[in-house]
Amino acid sequence: MIDMRSFSNLWYWIAVAVTWSTASHWVLGVPFDMVQRAARYGDQAETDLVDMTRICVNRIFYVIKYAGLLLMGFMAAMLTALLMLGFLYEVQFAQAVFLIALPLTLVGGLNVYTATIIRRDKLEGEPLHKRMARHRLYTQMIGVVSIFVTAMWGMYQNLLVVGPLGG
Repeated sequence: MIDMRSFSNLWYWIAVAVTWSTASHWVLGVPFDMVQRAARYGDQAETDLVDMTRICVNRIFYVIKYAGLLLMGFMAAMLTALLMLGFLYEVQFAQAVFLIALPLTLVGGLNVYTATIIRRDKLEGEPLHKRMARHRLYTQMIGVVSIFVTAMWGMYQNLLVVGPLGG
């Protein structure tokens, strides 16, 4: 028999893995292999990284300027709704989505913070590589904590449904 609850569904865990893999690969919208290539080879790879980073940072600030407040309000409302549905009304799907969405919101805030530093300090070369690598490390740390908390909560939920003796 196939169980369709969120935390015992293989597709949910595949979505969690893909989400965090993607989040740690795309640093501010720049693929991390570009950062590595620029650090290793320089020249054209470095120019490409600086241009791509500038474009992505400008996109982040454009979104903040024209839709930042609206996005913040929408995200707060969605997270609140998911929190209430998931943990007050015990809707497991809402719990599952909340446990992905909340840490991704933290990564979004980290993106804005890093973009601000890059723009303010006009980072290029080695300082840009270090900042992007640090951003990726922080994203991965948030992801590890998120996956751990989600796994613990998912096991707890599965034990509540099945029971300790499988009955």
